[in-house]
Parts: sequence; structure tokens; C-alpha cells
Amino acid sequence: MPSFKAIVIDKTDGGQSAALRDFDEAQLMDGDVTVRVEWSTLNYKDGLAVTGKAPVVRRFPMIAGIDFAGTVDTSSHPDWKPGDRVILNGWGCGETHLGGYGEKARVKGDWLVRLPEGMSAREAMAIGTAGYTAMLAVLALERYGLTPANGPVVVTGAAGGVGSVAIAILSKRGFQVTAATGRIAEADYLRHLGASEIIERKELAGTPRPLAKERWAGGVDSVGSTTLANVLSMTRYGGAVAACGLAGGMDLPGSVAPFILRGVSLLGIDSVMHPRAGRELAWQRLAADLDSAKLAEMTNEIGLGEVIDAGGKIIDGQVRGRLIVRVA
Repeated sequence: MPSFKAIVIDKTDGGQSAALRDFDEAQLMDGDVTVRVEWSTLNYKDGLAVTGKAPVVRRFPMIAGIDFAGTVDTSSHPDWKPGDRVILNGWGCGETHLGGYGEKARVKGDWLVRLPEGMSAREAMAIGTAGYTAMLAVLALERYGLTPANGPVVVTGAAGGVGSVAIAILSKRGFQVTAATGRIAEADYLRHLGASEIIERKELAGTPRPLAKERWAGGVDSVGSTTLANVLSMTRYGGAVAACGLAGGMDLPGSVAPFILRGVSLLGIDSVMHPRAGRELAWQRLAADLDSAKLAEMTNEIGLGEVIDAGGKIIDGQVRGRLIVRVA
């Protein structure tokens, strides 16, 4: 059987290691669609996987990469035929199922979404799971009933992938956006994306009060922990916060006060196992609501051989916006 290039994570008694190497196509896992992968992307979870900083990977050997876009090579699934252009986000790829940092992937057809008309595979991965997650968060806030008339919204982790896309989408939808970041040097970048106010991360880093001064009608949080607890305590009566990340930790050291005294809602966002219909809607909205020029400005490109080094940088908070990975 032929082989292809892939970022492969192995585990031995000495620990976990990641390397770019040849992978035997015969070792691809079960699935009814085989895709020629063209582009992938680097998300925070990918950084955790390739560095081994968290137990993201749960089978070995593993091809890392929770995203990919490419062209169907073979298919026995009724929805897909050779030549179809497709996107995959999540579903355990790069964790329990061989992922997108390889020139080929075999997956279940039900996991795939059709590439929106007019969008390239490169652009889809410039959006990636980070942008798709940001769109799911915006859709959740819209379902809740939040509109620009309700007041300003806050986006935490603003210079990261989720934050950057969330700012661009929300500002285009007419929201006044406050960007919270630990990298205040990125203020001009964040304003260009559409943020009207920039605050330093330390404003949301102190011990959370049960209720603080009301500042925002809602928000998108990709940080978690103390940051999310502070955002909730500062959310206006009847507001809502969409939580979709844990860069700051999995704990939530807050109070029930925002929920029972101000009627604030915490909206949980899961992108990994999200149903297909919701994924299709999110990608349709991304094609319509995300400014392609802003997307291009927040995107940098690397090759497959640069992924492992970049994984360490994203964990250390040294990556701005989106990093796309040229696979083929």
C-alpha cells in the first residue's frame, strides 16, 4: 500500500513524541469516505496534542489535526462522490480518530460538510474549528435573543483564533465589541477587526465578586476559569455569555448570583460533536457574515513540517489570529 506524509504522535515508555513521517495508507481507520487533504489549521487543542501538554490524544499512533478541507477521493456514502469539496471539524479527529495533518484521511461521511460555494479550501481552514466555534457562539447568542440594541458585548482571548473571528462577525452584525486581551500590543489589530474598546486581560483576572458593575449585555468567552467568572459577574440583567474554551482553565470559581439575581444565562458551546444541521448553518453563515478581507489579514500560513514548533507557540500565547497548514 502507498504511504503519505503526516504528523504522527506516538507514545512509548519514555513518553509522547510527534514527528513528520511517512504513514502507511493501510493503517487508516474505518470510514466510508477517503479524502485527499489539502489544507488544515492549527487550533489550541492541536497545540496541546502535538506538545503533549494535555492528554488530548487517546489512541496511538495518531495523526494529529482536528480540522481539514480537501477533495473526496473515494466514497461509499450516499451523500458524497469523488471530486466533492468537503470540510471536517472535530468528531474526535486528532484525538480518537486519525486526523487532518496528513495527505489522506478516511472518515465517516456523516462527519463531513460541503465546502460553501465561492469559498476555497484554504479559506475554510483559515476559519477552521476556531472560526466555526465562534460562529456557533454567535448563533447561540442570536437564538437567545441578543441584538446590538441590548448593548455592548465582550470577547475574551480576543487576539486568538476564536476571539479574532468572533470580533469580526459580531462587529459586522452591528454589535459594539469590547476585546479583552493579554496582548495589548495587538490593540490596532483588534480595532481593525471591529473592536470598539480594548481592555487588558488583568481587568478580568482578579478574584471574582458575586456581582460586579454591569458592563456588557453578553459575550463570547474562550478562556474559562476566573476570566469567565468575572465576565458573568459583569453581565447586565438578562444577558448571556457563550462559553467555548478553557485556555485559562476548566474551573469556574464564581457564584450563582449572576444567574439568580440578574437572570444571566451561560450558553455552552460544543463544536466537536455538534449535529450536522447546525454545522451546515454555521458554515453558510460564515460564508455570508465573515469579511474575507479581514479573514485574510488575521491568517498566516505554515507548512506541515512547521506544525510541531507552532504548536508550542500557540500554547504559549504567541500566535495571533489564525494559522493555516498547507498539507498538499
